[in-house]
Amino acid sequence: MNVCLIIPAAGASTRYSKGGGLRHKLDEDLGGRPVLQRTIELFVKHETVGPLIQSVIVAGPHEEEEYQDFRLRHGDRLGLLGAKIVRGGVRHRYETVAAALAHVPADATHIAVHDAARPCVPFEMLDRVFQSAQSHAAVIPAIELSDTIKRISTTDDQQPESDPLDAILGIERGKEPLRIVAETLSRKDVWSVQTPQVFDAALLKRAYGQKELTSTDDAGLVERLGERVVVVEGDARNIKITRPNDLALARAILGVKAPEGRPTHKKF
Repeated sequence: MNVCLIIPAAGASTRYSKGGGLRHKLDEDLGGRPVLQRTIELFVKHETVGPLIQSVIVAGPHEEEEYQDFRLRHGDRLGLLGAKIVRGGVRHRYETVAAALAHVPADATHIAVHDAARPCVPFEMLDRVFQSAQSHAAVIPAIELSDTIKRISTTDDQQPESDPLDAILGIERGKEPLRIVAETLSRKDVWSVQTPQVFDAALLKRAYGQKELTSTDDAGLVERLGERVVVVEGDARNIKITRPNDLALARAILGVKAPEGRPTHKKF
């Protein structure tokens, strides 16, 4: 296998910032290294998967100023890992992956796509995914849902004030809309999908050659072609950092402490 690893990293980290994050989630410290660097190291430093990764493409922000700032923050570190930074899409993840596909080397036999904010993939899970990819053209990891799943509706009502002192002190806070249950869904045969997702290179390029690319993951575009997507067991530790609390969980999973002093991406 000659694998090209694509890391979509063009997102603005909006939900992380809204949750109280002080910087982009990919810049956050995980044991002395930024989240983005940790994520790529999972692959290139893996004993069996690492030798299969012949190229790494990191697709950063699209806009010029943000793109140059991204290169300044991450270029040196990622370059040492053999990664090439390219410009990503304007708005959507699939646009970013499509942009990265244009830079995949012609001799790549497989393409792996992995979320930039998933730095906790257990090595044994990587083994399962890549071993299966040697026999199947499209492989994704997933875990069976154990929680009850409900569809939620947002009403025009608002949550009551959380702190009665706000009104007394004249403090105005944005009110959360009131959400209610619309229906309870069956969780039978429903699984939560993770990354990395690994594909035969020609198949993924064909999937991205379709006119309609709207999808929340790459396997969805392959499914649209009518091709079979094989599912292997994922891992609950393979979390995606979306909100600040996820960062604390990632540190616990990796057994590292929060940093003291300057942010990691500013340490030289």
